[in-house]
Amino acid sequence: MRRCSISRVYPFVFFCVFYLIPAANAKVNITITSPMAPPEWALLERELLCANAEAVEAFADKYLDERGYLLHVPRWGSVDGTDDAIETFAKWPLLYALGGPESMLKLYRKALEGHLRQYTEYKTTTTDIAKNGAYYKEFPPMMDWHHNGEGMQGFFMYGLSDPADVQYQKRMRRFAGFYMNKDPEAPNYDPEHKIIRSIWNGSKGPMLRMATCEDWVGDPVEGSFHLIHSATGAKKMVDFKVNYQNMLNRVVEYLPSAGDNPLNLLATQLALHAYMFSHEQEYKDWLLEYVDAWKERTIQNGGNIPTNVGLDGTLGGEFEGKWYKGTFGWNFTPWSPERKVNANRNYFDKGMWPGFSNAFLLTGDQSYIDVLRRQMDNLYSVKKIENGKILIPHNYGDEGWYNWTNGLFIPRLIEIYMWSMNRKDLERIPKEGWIGFLEGKNPEYPVQALQQEFSNIRDKVEAMYNDPTTPDTRLADWALKQTNPATTHELVRLMLGGNLAGRIWVLHTRVRYFDPARMRAGIPEDVASLVTKMDDKMSHVILVNINQTHPRTVIVQVSGYGEHQCLRVETGGKVIPVNQRYFTVQLAPGAGAELTIFVKRYVNQPTLAFPWNGNDVPVEIE
Repeated sequence: MRRCSISRVYPFVFFCVFYLIPAANAKVNITITSPMAPPEWALLERELLCANAEAVEAFADKYLDERGYLLHVPRWGSVDGTDDAIETFAKWPLLYALGGPESMLKLYRKALEGHLRQYTEYKTTTTDIAKNGAYYKEFPPMMDWHHNGEGMQGFFMYGLSDPADVQYQKRMRRFAGFYMNKDPEAPNYDPEHKIIRSIWNGSKGPMLRMATCEDWVGDPVEGSFHLIHSATGAKKMVDFKVNYQNMLNRVVEYLPSAGDNPLNLLATQLALHAYMFSHEQEYKDWLLEYVDAWKERTIQNGGNIPTNVGLDGTLGGEFEGKWYKGTFGWNFTPWSPERKVNANRNYFDKGMWPGFSNAFLLTGDQSYIDVLRRQMDNLYSVKKIENGKILIPHNYGDEGWYNWTNGLFIPRLIEIYMWSMNRKDLERIPKEGWIGFLEGKNPEYPVQALQQEFSNIRDKVEAMYNDPTTPDTRLADWALKQTNPATTHELVRLMLGGNLAGRIWVLHTRVRYFDPARMRAGIPEDVASLVTKMDDKMSHVILVNINQTHPRTVIVQVSGYGEHQCLRVETGGKVIPVNQRYFTVQLAPGAGAELTIFVKRYVNQPTLAFPWNGNDVPVEIE
């Protein structure tokens, strides 16, 4: 079995790891000596971590220069601009946090620093937002949080990997401060009305004027490109300037900007992560104040989240009281001149779900999840049945509900269930795929899912090696969409018991692993894990050491950020009291077992700290 370029550890060090280090870092040690032949899923899981790493390294060799600059034509804009460039690297720090090699973290740091320099240097002529650089204070001057959040996925996941990074801490606090009125140049937040004042916000504050098409699209550039976001897609290269007017026409209905928008709930990710360093109360207070205001508005609005709150704090205040209007709102059905169709782009859930789940993570208060459930109940209450299929509306306008489809928001329902663990929330979810596996109905799912991930990597690597573009004929979205091989979706589900579908960027999971031998995040070399079952009070987890000659030691934290408390562990007929966030498992060579972990969920304050650092991350506060 390959080791993903991880250095060998000598026998004496194994002795120290197996017998001495765990006792120093965890009060509870569980020793597993029962032999277990490596299951197929375990071998695939370890190999998938290696395959990801090798593919990412090859990708970086091809698409990054020595400075960490992405080899492409930089642009400002929501179509193929700043956010797509940095989103390309979003999964790299998560791969490291899962147990991937050090190269994943080193490459992400290189790509992040290169990206910040590259786009700070880039300047626009058609929009004043980025005329002095696409970043100001290392943050977008103004950007909507649909795109801003996409670009920041990797930045949030980096906290799982190296939270003690002083520069990371300073950036997170600075960025959170843009929304807490800590920076006079960024008066984004109105504490009286408890609103973020515009859908466009950032390090230079809110946009209170009407946006322009150029604000959204950016400058035209010379040359021909694959315009993935246009009707031509990836099929052929077309002259950018010939299509530029179509790109401008595409956003003519996106221009109203003033007032709060539920997408802004994504800004709570900044305060949450700043809080998880050392539990400074001001970050928690602001987050809960802001989410609570949205909670009250949604309840006031009959359980439907309003997609515009006026500068005066009223529902629909920028649209004559019509709560359902606004860019990316309930009635947002702009005409697409390229595709000659109406494009329904109601993004009410993309900020609502992360924002409310962040408040839940901090409080354990199920009333935040009740709001999400009520929103789904409202949509299902007006369902239609056509040809035996359930259809629910995705939009609301002057005439009421419209755009009934068979898109039943299953990922949103799964997230509600994962947070509530209320069996009633499972009723609308098909018992197939991963959920079917957890319900005992699909035992082959782990192997099948992991095999599919190999196929995904193989397809992307093939596309990478056959890439017809060159740096001067490539836009930011090309590498992201066409050749980016990193895949973490099934690893998070199977290894950790978590669901990162859609745009939920906080790692709500049943377990997370640390390697005491190398004092780092991630499951140790040769160890594989599988979460097979879970309910409100317990999780079933299989741990196996596929190495037949060396022992391995793993620290098991019973949640993504230590928010759950482990009460006890049962395995091999033994009951081991724990009563803390984590415990240590010592795996003899070739040993494995199933653990039944009993927990109290969401009773601790979440932290980015590693187990050997206590509840707080080592910080350097100026």
